Amino acid sequence: MIYVIEKNDEKYYFLNTNNTSIVLLKNKYDYLFILHWGSLISPTNLDYVLKELNRASYLADANGVKDFKLEQMPQIYPSYGYSDLREPAFSIRYQDGSRITDLRYDSYKIYKTKKKLKGLPTIISKESESIDLILIDKIKKIKITLTFSVFDAYDAITQSVKIENLSNETCYIEKVCSASIDLLFSDLDMFQLNGAWGRECHINKRHLVQGSQSISSARGASGHGQNPFIALATRGTNEEYGEIFALNFVYSGNFLGKVEVDMHKNTRVQLGINPFDFEWILDPSQSFQTPEVVMVYSNEGLGKMSRIFHKLYRNTLASRKYLNSTPPILLNSWEANYFDFTKESLLNLAEKSSEIGVELFVIDDGWFAKRNDTTSSIGDWVPNQVKLGGNLDTLINKIKKNKIKFGLWFEPEMVSPNSNLYRLHPEWVIQVKNRRIEESRDEYVLDLSNPAVCEYITEILSNFLSVYSIDYVKWDMNRNFTNLGSTYLSSERQKEQAHRYILGLYSILENLTKRFPNVIIEGCAGGGGRCDPGMLYYMQQIWISDDTDAIERLPIQYGTSLIYPSVSLGCHISAVPNHQTNRITNLDTRSTVAMWGNLGLELDLNNLRKDELEILKNKILFYKKIRSIVQLGDLYRLQGLDETNEYAWMYISEKQDEILVSYVQIMAQPNTVAKRLRIPYLDVNFNYLDVENNRVYKGDELYALGVSKGSCKYDGYSKQWLFRRI
Repeated sequence: MIYVIEKNDEKYYFLNTNNTSIVLLKNKYDYLFILHWGSLISPTNLDYVLKELNRASYLADANGVKDFKLEQMPQIYPSYGYSDLREPAFSIRYQDGSRITDLRYDSYKIYKTKKKLKGLPTIISKESESIDLILIDKIKKIKITLTFSVFDAYDAITQSVKIENLSNETCYIEKVCSASIDLLFSDLDMFQLNGAWGRECHINKRHLVQGSQSISSARGASGHGQNPFIALATRGTNEEYGEIFALNFVYSGNFLGKVEVDMHKNTRVQLGINPFDFEWILDPSQSFQTPEVVMVYSNEGLGKMSRIFHKLYRNTLASRKYLNSTPPILLNSWEANYFDFTKESLLNLAEKSSEIGVELFVIDDGWFAKRNDTTSSIGDWVPNQVKLGGNLDTLINKIKKNKIKFGLWFEPEMVSPNSNLYRLHPEWVIQVKNRRIEESRDEYVLDLSNPAVCEYITEILSNFLSVYSIDYVKWDMNRNFTNLGSTYLSSERQKEQAHRYILGLYSILENLTKRFPNVIIEGCAGGGGRCDPGMLYYMQQIWISDDTDAIERLPIQYGTSLIYPSVSLGCHISAVPNHQTNRITNLDTRSTVAMWGNLGLELDLNNLRKDELEILKNKILFYKKIRSIVQLGDLYRLQGLDETNEYAWMYISEKQDEILVSYVQIMAQPNTVAKRLRIPYLDVNFNYLDVENNRVYKGDELYALGVSKGSCKYDGYSKQWLFRRI
């Protein structure tokens, strides 16, 4: 709920969820401050928070008032150049060359049911309440609307910003954050998710120091290197304990997350579009809407934070039905045969897939034009009838006779230099005139800031999905931007290209998902190169890494699960030796790790022995019994944050009556005896049946003593337990 308290010429805004609060103050000079972000506070007078701040030396006064110093005060959207010398939340350049903006409070509006952000993915729930706080610079006639939306039941708050030019002159946005939060303390650790291709979303923790620390991407995508997520936590925070202030950007392009600790040990955290190589021309009467940031506070550690994000994203981020259902188990053909396949090999693979319980068969790269390696044909989305042994429709029908769904791989945003599309439209790629276009994976990037390109991609895919019986699309993006430039945009608007590209991408996906609401789309960008809430708005799941090695997947899946729900994580059982690491891991462990999210297969069933196929069949059968627990239940990570040799995680079903516990030891240790895994979070007043051996445990027994991990005498040892509450 949102409450407004007025006292003389001050206003207090309480943005309260069931358990958390953000409290804002409009003071008598019409500045907006944030007094509190944290545990729930009932509406009351909190003016003492600012009054009790000691005045620091050698800081400029503001508003002509002695000792009114903005630089030491917790602002909610600080301007550039007006006595606060810390990092501003936005910067605008005006026609006269000036860059100072002095925002003052104008008005507010409260309304039920959050509005969809035009052209952008949006967290939406009918059970929400929003407030628009309107700020105006009366001299420059700039209007900024801060929109906060409160999701009571989810303990989450979102913020976005709209800038409007009410003047008669063009201005230039050089920086705009979607959220800027000031905290009056700094003894905090910063959690981030970073890595590279093949090792995405590893957890990195560092203590804040005076100065700036940041995460960012300027690659045209949210990127493998950093996820658009920052969590500030009190020292010693773990899965169960500690306060956390977390922000996640609902955006898929260039971003900057920055934390500044000033000389008075206050903290400013900001998240938004990366200002590097960004500028937006704002003509008179025009507006600019930022993507939104999700803000989550937890006073019960990382575990509670994750469960808030998971529930929010499952229920409000994507209205597509598959985020609240159980997606099919798939087999992807890529690691089975790469580009080298025939009609017969595909049909054999599909038949064996169906026999062991797979529900969706996906043909990956290589099915179109002259595509036998990476050097040609991206953009020429015409089925290769010679390679497929006839037309695609016939092949799909034969595959579906196995009572299995069908999916197809596309890379719609790219084009091969050796393609008919590029020969026809060389001006459609990202490029700078008279400069060589550098290749990556033998590809160029199509310029999605050009509406003609977006229309072409939309129609090509729409035709495919209309003509062929396709249930699933794997949407890939295998390279980042280089040689950034657009033949479509004017010279003055070249710095708008990266953001316009993402807006173009969202427009394509918006059109396709509305036309084909039953088609599952899995997002991939060379694995987890675009794993973010923006893509999850349109896509039911993300292929979180091209690395399919079970052991390497443990930290990847652990880190990704900090934010993103299990139902959105593509996790596959792959072949051994693994194709990325050459590691040999037993099938039990590969299956256990792949059951962290949406189970899939990435191996050639034709090369497996009968006993291996039978094991796989049983694993798939087991997963079908427990997948609603995994995909729709609550995740509790038991081990892995600090202990790198052991990982354990648990899912509790929505009704709290079924529990799945998984454990993996990476390296064997000599001369040890079996240890125990404690299982907290259960109701101590109930008994729990171990389904495998029919042994009954009391809830307090499992909490105090746990279960035996067994004899971990080989590398990659794993074990799973399924309990039912009785």
